[in-house]
Amino acid sequence: MTLDDSLKRAMAARLLEMADDELILAHRDSEWTGHAPILEEDIAFANIAQDEMGHALIWYDIRRSLTGEDTDRLVFFREPSEFRNAQMVELPKGDWAFSMVRQWMFDTWETIHLEALEQSRFTPVAEAARKIRKEETYHLRHTRAWTRRLGLGTEESNGRMQAALDLLWPYRGQLFSFPADYLLLVDQSLMPDLGRLAALWDQRVQGELANANLRMPDPATLSGARGQHSEHFPALIDELQQVARLEAEARW
Repeated sequence: MTLDDSLKRAMAARLLEMADDELILAHRDSEWTGHAPILEEDIAFANIAQDEMGHALIWYDIRRSLTGEDTDRLVFFREPSEFRNAQMVELPKGDWAFSMVRQWMFDTWETIHLEALEQSRFTPVAEAARKIRKEETYHLRHTRAWTRRLGLGTEESNGRMQAALDLLWPYRGQLFSFPADYLLLVDQSLMPDLGRLAALWDQRVQGELANANLRMPDPATLSGARGQHSEHFPALIDELQQVARLEAEARW
């Protein structure tokens, strides 16, 4: 399907949000390399971080095909205010419970989102979603197992999981938020209705929380759209970009 200029702009904006989510979450996940609670998990979670980075590259590359913008310069030379990720993925890694809850919440969302993206009339998006969902199936299985293991474990592990869930819960709304021009993509069956997917996410999460002996938090939602970042974000971007900025004309 050929996109007109208005659809290209809307698609490029949405692809940037999707890619930035994956990139920033990959960076946070990678901070556990060498620090996970057991060696096997050190390897497994590092692989998940690498997968998320690869998924980010897929979405950035599709965006590049629409805009011509160089992906490396997009990642390494944007200012923090120009990133469009949800705040959930940029929060510090916290303890193991926090990272597992965040990854599980995001994996649940991404699985639902990818299932819908496979129906996109824009072939590059549909094909990418089919490829990525194969890996995300493993991610969700892995983080769901940890959520149940810690939720059903000791009083301390359950308490840490509940505390992480309570902290992260208000941030979930940004996963489902969208600008007005996103509706152009929905109308043309290029992107899914995020409101419908949000309701499906709530249903799946509710069931999993019950299975893990965790309580659904109060329905508070963080105000603000994508692009409004936490106080932790500038330091993350500085670390992410510092090597590239030492030699701005180098090819990475």
